[in-house]
Amino acid sequence: MKDNAAQFARPPRCIRCWAASALVLVAVVASFAYLAIDYSALFTAESIGFMGKFIAEFFPPDLSSAFLAKTAWGALQTLAVSALGTLLAAAGAAVLALPASGRSGLLVRQGCRFVLNFLRSVPELVWAALMVLAAGIGPFAGALALALHTTGVLGRLFAESLENAPREPEQALALGGAGAVAAFGYGSLPLVLPQWVAYALYRWEMNIRMAAVLGFVGGGGLGQLLYFHLSIFQQQQAMTVLIAMFGLVALVDLASGRLRRNLGHAHA
Repeated sequence: MKDNAAQFARPPRCIRCWAASALVLVAVVASFAYLAIDYSALFTAESIGFMGKFIAEFFPPDLSSAFLAKTAWGALQTLAVSALGTLLAAAGAAVLALPASGRSGLLVRQGCRFVLNFLRSVPELVWAALMVLAAGIGPFAGALALALHTTGVLGRLFAESLENAPREPEQALALGGAGAVAAFGYGSLPLVLPQWVAYALYRWEMNIRMAAVLGFVGGGGLGQLLYFHLSIFQQQQAMTVLIAMFGLVALVDLASGRLRRNLGHAHA
C-alpha cells in the first residue's frame, strides 16, 4: 500500500522552474511597459480606414504579360540565389565539419567552432550589405551572403552529426589497411550523408525565403523588384511580386519536403 501511495504522490515542486517562469513573465511585462506601445491606436476608425485604403491599392495585381515575364525572371533569380548559396554553404560546411568534430585535435576543433559561430552569428542581411560593397549590387552578392551565414549553420549541424556517429566502421577499415580518406568515405560518410542532405534541404527551404528578402539591400531577385515598386508606390505591381514570392516558397517547400521524406524512406 505504501508503494502504491508513493507512486501516486504529488511530485515535488521545482523551485528553479517556478523562479525561471516568474523571471520570464516579469521580463515580458517589463518589455511591454518599456516600449509603451499604444495598441488602442491600431483600432481607431482613422487607422482602420488608412489600412483598408492602403490594402485596397494592391488590387487588382498587375497581370500584364510584360510584367509577368519580368516577375518570372525575378523568381528565377531568387531560386538561383538560394540554390547556389545553399550549395556553396553545404560544400564549405562539409569541409569545416571534419576538423570541427574533433578529428584534428582540440585546438583545431575550437578554432573551426569559432569560425562557424562567427559566420552564423552575423545575420544574412548584414552579410548581404557587406557583399554588395565587395561584389556589387546583384544576385551574386545575395548568393554569397546566404552561403556565408548558412555555412555556419550547416557546419555546426554536420559536425554534431559526425560526433554522434559511431566510429567503429571507420576504425575497422583503418585497421584493415585503408587510407584515412577511404576509411572515412566508406565508414563514416554513409552514416551521416542522409542527415547532411536532409539538413541542406531544410536550409534551402529557409534560404528561398531569405533570398527574397535580400533584394531589399541589393541582392537581386524578387526582393529587389518588390523594393523598387514599393518605393515608387506601384502597389499593384508589388502585389504581383508578393504572389510570386508566395508561390515560389510554397513550391520549394513542397519539393524539399518530398525529397526529405523520400530520403528518409530510402535510408530506412
